[in-house]
Amino acid sequence: MVLFTFFLTLGIWLLQQQAVLPDFYWSWLLAGLPFALLIPNRTPTLRLARRVLIAILACGLGFYHAAWQADNRLSVSLPDEWQGRDIEVIGVVSGLPHASERGLRFSFDVEKTLTSQVTVPQHLYLSTYFNPRSQPLELHAGERWRFTLRLKQPHGSSNPHAFDFELWALENKVRAVGYVHNAEKLMAGHPKGNNVRLDALADGVFYRIESWREAVRDKFNATLGNAPYAGVLSALAIGDQSSIPQAQWQIFTRTGVNHLVSISGLHITMLSSMGFALCYGLWRRSARLTLWLPARKAAATAALLVALGYALLSGFGVPAQRTVYMVAAVAAALWLNRNFSLSQILSIALLAVLLADPWAVLSPGFWLSFGAVALILYATAHRIGHTDIDAAFVALPSRASTPHNRRQALLWQVLREYATVQWAMSIGLIPLLLGLFQQVSLVSPIANAFAIPLVSLIIVPLALLGAALPSEVPLWLAHIALDWTMIPLHWLSALPAAVWTQHAPPTWSIVFGMLGIVWVLLPSGFPARWLGLLLMLPMFLNAPEPPQPGTVRLTIFDVGQGLSVAAQTRQHALLYDTGPDFSGEADSGNRILIPSLRAMGISTLDGLILSHDDTDHTGGTASILQAMPVNWVSTSQPIAQLKSVSALPFETRRCRDGKKWNWDGVQFEILHPGQNNRAKPHDNEQSCVLRISVGNQHILLTGDIGKHSEQRLIEVHPDQLAASLLVVPHHGSASSSGIEFVAAVLPDYAVFTAGYRNPFKHPRKEIEQRYADSGAQLLRSDRDGAILVEMNARELTVERYRKTHRRYWTHTPQAD
Repeated sequence: MVLFTFFLTLGIWLLQQQAVLPDFYWSWLLAGLPFALLIPNRTPTLRLARRVLIAILACGLGFYHAAWQADNRLSVSLPDEWQGRDIEVIGVVSGLPHASERGLRFSFDVEKTLTSQVTVPQHLYLSTYFNPRSQPLELHAGERWRFTLRLKQPHGSSNPHAFDFELWALENKVRAVGYVHNAEKLMAGHPKGNNVRLDALADGVFYRIESWREAVRDKFNATLGNAPYAGVLSALAIGDQSSIPQAQWQIFTRTGVNHLVSISGLHITMLSSMGFALCYGLWRRSARLTLWLPARKAAATAALLVALGYALLSGFGVPAQRTVYMVAAVAAALWLNRNFSLSQILSIALLAVLLADPWAVLSPGFWLSFGAVALILYATAHRIGHTDIDAAFVALPSRASTPHNRRQALLWQVLREYATVQWAMSIGLIPLLLGLFQQVSLVSPIANAFAIPLVSLIIVPLALLGAALPSEVPLWLAHIALDWTMIPLHWLSALPAAVWTQHAPPTWSIVFGMLGIVWVLLPSGFPARWLGLLLMLPMFLNAPEPPQPGTVRLTIFDVGQGLSVAAQTRQHALLYDTGPDFSGEADSGNRILIPSLRAMGISTLDGLILSHDDTDHTGGTASILQAMPVNWVSTSQPIAQLKSVSALPFETRRCRDGKKWNWDGVQFEILHPGQNNRAKPHDNEQSCVLRISVGNQHILLTGDIGKHSEQRLIEVHPDQLAASLLVVPHHGSASSSGIEFVAAVLPDYAVFTAGYRNPFKHPRKEIEQRYADSGAQLLRSDRDGAILVEMNARELTVERYRKTHRRYWTHTPQAD
């Protein structure tokens, strides 16, 4: 079972690394799997052959099962010609609506398409936008609506070490995204246009569950009001994490207790254990019930129902699925009078998760959830002194073996087991955490030691009682207990050395690190366990190789409709603009730039240039200043307000023509705005223009300058505009890239940074054609993803991240 599950998981993982789906021609070889099971175990050679054949066939089975699932899901798609056009549908709000300052976001199941000649995917992810001319739509989970939608195919940003929205959409069966459109009817005076609620609650068990979840959330909000941790309690009760402020998330992450804020397997295990104990204690008191059904079987059924109910209430994520399947395996073993080993139970849960959702293997939650359970089993199972409490009394005189002594020994054993688990989790998850997030909380052993029992045994049960009972008392008690828990967490989070952050370690070093963990956690008494720490060192020591002196490495990030560029030399790093603000507390800084910069080995920014004061260029600034040290900030706009959001002090500089500096043989120079610039505040003409040079190779970053600034550059710097690569002004709008400017720059590469199907129609076709006619090779962030550039005095090389890191689910936009 364990061997089969391991290699089936490997096959599924291998499929997820493919750029295209495989041909199914060779899948007929899997028919040989049953014959492998018939090979006898008579000799060591036959046993080895049997295992090797099972491993190969299991790997193939996982590979082609995942390919079949992917092929079925990708076969559903919104036609290209219907992107951005009005489509009228009837369907059901299938998930909790999440509010932001701009509108609502929610999942929607299409039941009927009213617009003729178009087939709309069944599962959509939609937004509404608040309109001052009309009343906002009030949506609730489980409601049936008629909507006029404008849809597009799922398309996310493509950057190194950043979130893959297209993978998320595929895993969650979302095959189109868009927004509720009502502009025409609004102009006619209809407050909600064609968007009409048809039913308050649609038929279906899962719709009813989502309606219950929203009712619980509404009760929590009404009862707790503006209490600081109301969002955390909602997350613990129904898995709704959207209401937790970013500042609280930062505390949970820095202290390593963020797994407790989501509905983890630990919470479900605790509650199902309580259900088992309660049912077992009550059932065995009735002779009639016991004769009808043994108490253990009844209690196992109760535990499974508790686990399943809580998991459904939470949204049934991967950790919840894993726990439910493990509880189901234990219950099945009791009902079938079979003994399953712990490894077999974990294998059953793993198989159930991956057969239903083969994309789970790419989820951080999958690896952390199953990795944590495997670590606990490895560190505690089948160890001397960890299995039988009665063995502690073998050497005691009979008079010493009293109930009081037994209670003391039991307490000591429980504390010892708890300390063992905490040690195993603290050190055992380091390779995964560094590989997935490039950071590890150094205070997590202390934080988890008191947070786990408080959250799992007190706060979660009280929160669920508050959800189920009409009384408000349990909710307030849960909030008080959480408030007390947050006091030491705040203190631990504020420690300067609370978190270790670093570069993304190479894959091979993570494998060695995991082998080192296995060695370190060997049973007590095993010689030289410290040698396992040596196997972990490569994860910390193998940093990405920085550019050579006289070389600059440029990353033009794919941030949607906005701009952000990182420039790295041998010993310095600069960030030019920080991309757009998205919604709520999400922005380019915390979603894209910080994970990418850390993974690249950039922990400090020597400089930050903010070209001008537009939110699509400065939206991620606050997140950047809070997350990493910045030596200086330069902009043409007032930046006093940035001081209040920065975690560390920084020097301020005015961005003006004539500023020059040299880093490691790479020349940086500001060409615009001029010393006597008279452009209005918040004007695109204020944009800082940066020139980066190595020998005769040049890169020009132009912000959002228009034709007026272009003309000034031609007049003042006619000999400094020629560039090998140009980041095109103002995303390729018609208000910039004049004919004279293009002729003066004459770039080999013209990079347009624009959002997919953005409402501004950037880049304009005539501007693209102008650069193409000049001989430039056109690059677009919406089609090519992040643009990775390396430039030295001899050459300039370009990599399109979306192309070089393509996976079979990667969206390829059609040319206009």
